[in-house]
Amino acid sequence: MTAFNKRVAYNLSKAYANQLDKGENYPLLNPTIALTITDFILFKKTDDFINKFVFQEETKKFKCLGKELRLIFVELPKFNKSLSELKSLTDKWIYFLKEAASFDEIPESLGEVAEIEQALNIANFINMSPEELEIVENRGIAMQDERGRIAYAEQQGEARGRLDQAIALVKLLINQRFGEVSQEISSQIENLPLANVESLVKVFLSFNSLADLESWLQERL
Repeated sequence: MTAFNKRVAYNLSKAYANQLDKGENYPLLNPTIALTITDFILFKKTDDFINKFVFQEETKKFKCLGKELRLIFVELPKFNKSLSELKSLTDKWIYFLKEAASFDEIPESLGEVAEIEQALNIANFINMSPEELEIVENRGIAMQDERGRIAYAEQQGEARGRLDQAIALVKLLINQRFGEVSQEISSQIENLPLANVESLVKVFLSFNSLADLESWLQERL
């Protein structure tokens, strides 16, 4: 438990500090929340499945720093609502997190939240069998083949059309793996020069998360 507590504290402080680059001003900092989801019971003194914490004075309990730094814990074992009892968006997300492994498909009441369906697609990708992963790798080979066709088209004066096709293919595979991406990420991909599209084709299958893609794009702005 000591290591768990230190990890939670580390994640909160790191997320807060990483908002600033060297020399930037403190007013640029935004309030930070560390959301921790556990598959075990953490707080035995309460039956609440969501518990929120801020800094406060130890004895008189008055708050310090407002809500600049907050800890929120969600304890999945305490959440016992059935599918028919789900009312709020929070309930639906917690139910999904607790039961996703048992889903063959998204229940209708959860499917109303598009992001939950995208999250299931990501979860399914993580749990792919070797055969399914091979299909994804074959798609990567297809992307490399497309890269070769793009190079040829450029020599023939048709680079723009081929480049558009390659970008569309990259975006399709990204959506299949990580779900629908933001308009900002989509625009960044669309504005990539040919050399960077080729680089993205090469490294895409090595990305483990959408954050890896975002970092790669940021380095090329």
